[in-house]
Parts: sequence; structure tokens; C-alpha cells
Amino acid sequence: MKSQLYKSAVFRLHLIVFLWGFTAILGKLIHAEAMALVFYRMLFASVFLFLYLRVIKKRSIHVSKKILLQLFGIGGLMAFHWLCFFYSIKVSNVSIALSCLATSTLFASFIEPIIFRRKIDFYEVLIGVVIVICIAVIFHAELNYKIGIIAGILCAFFGTLFSVLNGKMFGKTSSGNIIFYEIFGGWLLITLFFLATGSIFSFNEISFRDLALLTILASVFTAFPMFESVNLMKYISPFTLILTVNLEPVYGIIFAYFIFGESEHMSPIFYIASLIMILAIVANGIIKAKRKKAEIIAQI
Repeated sequence: MKSQLYKSAVFRLHLIVFLWGFTAILGKLIHAEAMALVFYRMLFASVFLFLYLRVIKKRSIHVSKKILLQLFGIGGLMAFHWLCFFYSIKVSNVSIALSCLATSTLFASFIEPIIFRRKIDFYEVLIGVVIVICIAVIFHAELNYKIGIIAGILCAFFGTLFSVLNGKMFGKTSSGNIIFYEIFGGWLLITLFFLATGSIFSFNEISFRDLALLTILASVFTAFPMFESVNLMKYISPFTLILTVNLEPVYGIIFAYFIFGESEHMSPIFYIASLIMILAIVANGIIKAKRKKAEIIAQI
């Protein structure tokens, strides 16, 4: 029975990573600019999450004012992360945006120790440096995509900061409440910014085709994977989760190569550097797993 549950969980995990990898494809298919795209994605996703929590599951979404403000702040980081990600796709392509996500490893090697007050891990920094060298090689080889690369790196930075701070919130309220208020808070901050600048009134120009794709993006590719990833932690280890999630850029780059054709065809140097980055991230996960196992054995 446990074996069947584990196999089912692994299959569902790969399905989630597949969906995340396809998110970038939808980002390119949607013609709306990055700001409008994120605005509608967060709006629709927060509506779907609210209906799921309150109408279907009939759960309470009450949280204290302090936690609410913290979640709104973290949601703002999520919004910046998505804005930079989709902007990178718009000004370059899917492959560039996804490959730059690998720099999260370097950012995490510094941000996580600071926030969780632990020593900086030499191996994490070393692997992060390897990834930065690969990004530098890609930057030199694909200089015409420099704006997209810079936006992609900023996307990785905000994504890492969001993930680390998000880790400190779990346990303070339910996972559903955390995800809902972060997405709703991110949308609320974007809305306030657009109202202040008056640019929100141009959003009525978005096409029905884009609205349909945004609805799919917000439900199937945002709300569902977030809930499912939390539920899967009951059956699989964080190590398995991390290693599998690293396949996201692999799926995305392969999809983009066959779906969009020549616009996604990169130089051989790009694919070599991307492969090295992915292998470095996998190596980092294996090293961490072995260390954790050694620590557990030492405590017995």
C-alpha cells in the first residue's frame, strides 16, 4: 500500500513539474505585456483559491493582522518574481528565462543562512559560482538577449527571497491560507500601483483569447500545482521534491524548442552551459542528502 502511494505521489510530482515547465510556454503564447499578465494571473488564481477554500472545502481563512501583513509582503516578492520572469520571456525567449532560474542556487546559498541564522555552506557557494560562470558564458554567447538575462537573474533573486521567507511562514497558519493571501496580497499591491499610475485603465484592451489562456494559467498551472505540491510532502521527501523540480527548465526548454521553432533555437554553448547548471544543482541536492543521512546516523 505504501509503495503504491509513493508511486502515485512521484507521478503527481512529475505532473506538477510538467505543468510548471509549461507555464513559460503560456507566458509566450499570451500576447499581453508582463504587467497585465501577472495582474490577471494573480487575480484569477486568488479567486480560484478562495472558492476552493471557502466554498468547496469550507475552511476558515482567518489569520491575525500581523500574519496577514507578512503574507502580503511576501506576496509582493512573488509578484516581482513573476513580473521579471514573464518580462524576460517577452524581451528574449523561454529558454533564456528558464536557464536563468538556476542562479537561485547562488542566491539561496547566501539568503537562506542569513534569514535562518546558520553558517554559509561552502559547497552551496561553490556550486553557485559554477552556475554564475555558466550564466556569464551564456551572456557572452547570447549578447542580443542581455536584457532578458538580467530580468531572468532578477526573477531568480526575487524567487529565492520569496521561497526562503515563505518557509518561515509555514506552521503559522494553514498552507491554503498562506498561498491564498500571498497571491491575493501580490495582486493587491500591483493593483494599488496601477491605480496610482493610472495604467490599470488600459487593461480593458486585453483580448478574449488572452483571458482564456490566463484563466488556464491561473487555475491549472498556478492554483492546482501549489496545493498539490504541499499535499505531496506527506508522501515524498524534500530531497525528491527538489531534484524533480529541477526538471522544470528542462521540460520548458524542450517544449519551447519544438513549439516555437527557430525563435527558441539557441547556440550549442547555451545548451552545454545549461546542462552543466542542471548537473550542478542535482549534485548539490545529492551532497545535501548524503550529509543529512550522515547526521542522522551520527545521532543514533
